[in-house]
Amino acid sequence: MILVLENYGQYTHRIWRTLREIGAKAEIIANTTTIEEIKAKKPSGIIFSGGPTLERAGNCWKILERYEEFGIPILGICLGHQLIAKHFGGVVDRGNKAEYSLVEVEIIEENEIFKGLPKRLRVWASHMDEVKKLPEGFELLARSEFCEVEAMRHKSLPIYGIQFHPEVAHTEKGKEIYRNFVSICKS
Repeated sequence: MILVLENYGQYTHRIWRTLREIGAKAEIIANTTTIEEIKAKKPSGIIFSGGPTLERAGNCWKILERYEEFGIPILGICLGHQLIAKHFGGVVDRGNKAEYSLVEVEIIEENEIFKGLPKRLRVWASHMDEVKKLPEGFELLARSEFCEVEAMRHKSLPIYGIQFHPEVAHTEKGKEIYRNFVSICKS
């Protein structure tokens, strides 16, 4: 089962629905759920949803702090992407231009999260803040004209961040991105 931690974002239920549509078992839980309760659910993966502010990301921070107790794939979407970057020492700040529209993203590095996807995708972006500096130990996977760090991955752990919203229908190949994450969770 993949747990989706609710960070009060507008698309959290779309993440859950997309996972269900591709045949993955998923559950939305409050980001205030205790670490012990999360571990008791024995998730195969965790998704940090989007949301309005890093200050409201609840126990997402603790999951990253205690990652060795989980050792499972994590995918951060929008705010989730930013909190992963910040936790690992990256810089998050206001973007030069707010993105609330379709954006063309360039896939720089095809890896397991972008496996089988074209080099360019039109995706739905909905954010003001962004990762300004990649954290040490991470590699850049995708960028756009407006945001240099559209996607990243930890070099040795199965931890991924994506600034845009694969769960929104406007995003090309969004379901494939989630299918790839589900495959990572099964391996």
